[in-house]
Amino acid sequence: MSTVTVRPTGISAADVLAVARGPARVVLDPATVATMAASRTIVDGIEAAGRPVYGVSTGFGALASTFVAPERRAELQHALIRSHAAGIGAPMPREVVRAMMLLRVRSLALGRSGVRPLLAQALVDLLNYDVTPWVPEHGSLGASGDLAPLAHCALALLGEGWTLGPDGARAPAADALRAAGLAPVGLAAKEGLALINGTDGMLGMLLLAAHDAAHLFTMADVTAALAIEAMLGSERPFLPELHAIRPHPGQAASAANIHRLLQGSTVMDSHRDDLAHAVQDAYSMRCAPQVAGAARDTLAFVEQVAARELVSVVDNPVVLPDGRVESTGNFHGAPLGFAADFLAIAASEVGAIAERRVDRLLDVTRSRDLPAFLSPDAGVNSGLMIAQYTAAGIVAENRRLAAPASVDSLPTSGMQEDHVSMGWAATKKLRTVLDNLTSLLAVELLAAVRGLQLRAPLTPSPAGRAAIAALGGAAGEPGPDVFLAPVLEAARDVVRGPGLRAAIERELGPLA
Repeated sequence: MSTVTVRPTGISAADVLAVARGPARVVLDPATVATMAASRTIVDGIEAAGRPVYGVSTGFGALASTFVAPERRAELQHALIRSHAAGIGAPMPREVVRAMMLLRVRSLALGRSGVRPLLAQALVDLLNYDVTPWVPEHGSLGASGDLAPLAHCALALLGEGWTLGPDGARAPAADALRAAGLAPVGLAAKEGLALINGTDGMLGMLLLAAHDAAHLFTMADVTAALAIEAMLGSERPFLPELHAIRPHPGQAASAANIHRLLQGSTVMDSHRDDLAHAVQDAYSMRCAPQVAGAARDTLAFVEQVAARELVSVVDNPVVLPDGRVESTGNFHGAPLGFAADFLAIAASEVGAIAERRVDRLLDVTRSRDLPAFLSPDAGVNSGLMIAQYTAAGIVAENRRLAAPASVDSLPTSGMQEDHVSMGWAATKKLRTVLDNLTSLLAVELLAAVRGLQLRAPLTPSPAGRAAIAALGGAAGEPGPDVFLAPVLEAARDVVRGPGLRAAIERELGPLA
């Protein structure tokens, strides 16, 4: 089992993935403990001096001017968690909650939150003992960070609220702590606020989405190349010299992938010198790297934003090493919301152009001698006709989801929080767009495989042969209609998983 060590300098995106989706254990570096202890000493000094400081000796939000007596400050922190755990709806996936908890540990470890090290250790214990808080999907505006989702996580530390059982059912947090041999935590001054003020939910979802998008954009090159091969398209638009004269790095990478994927094919050899097939292909074929490449460049921007956020202090107020406690706006989710909306737009278009290639493959007037709807006996059989309907419906949904959430704002907290980011909504819907993209690429994969099978006895490219092998068990050979939903599910698994890409790379070398 791998170990992720949380240091005062933070953690990496790979660390987040290892904990969110894998069994990695988490440990606090001794330097982290020392950094947090030093920060806590400053808060203890403020308490002893009786100075009014937001979140330490005052209320929160619109109640920031309300002084809280010393004997009620622990009560204040517990009340904050209970009142802010006000989400509603279905639970967020386990991987999102685990990413969010690790990122909150990271935030505390930076030593600007003024909490005791035991608080970070308590979150680490939840991760290591696989205790996952039940976090409802609705509640965050991405304003003071992800207040409600993080409060649901924090409530479990107190032995209150709910956890997500192995079967997906909701269970009392007190029972889950007891079963793991863990004790509830009592909060001291500022600690409740430090547990919930930050962008950890948004950042966690953005990191997971960026990782998924990187894989899917490569798979989009694969399915595009297979579809182009099946439609007797030309490989010439993907020559490197044509992309060097428009030097967008993502476009060049995508074109190089597609060009390499089309080599070694007698299907391509069969028409390479046929002018009827090599003058100009349709945009959905010829412009595949321009669209997928732009998406790759968008992803590079998103990864840059996420990397910056991984080393950012997003708490409020923050405890500075010189003893000052200052209010900030670093919890505002605008950078993450903008990035998520941008990537959702890009991923939506990668799916949209894939659906256009599917439509061409199925249309007997444009598919270059393939049978209608890729059925050898069209009429009695409908082939993949309705699979394209499904793809069209998903494209329409992705277009709706591509409308940016981050341009919206609803004022809250008595107009104290009068501009919010909606970053939680932006990152959550991005994950839906990417899941939909998986389905769209699955439909294109199935259609391309069917097209290549129907080109027999011509031999497809190594990528085409790998795709037929990967999907053949579920799809079989072209023939009478079959129950198609399980075949599409199998194609989704192939697109989402590493197997097909690994098989292709064994033949061709690494894809970008």
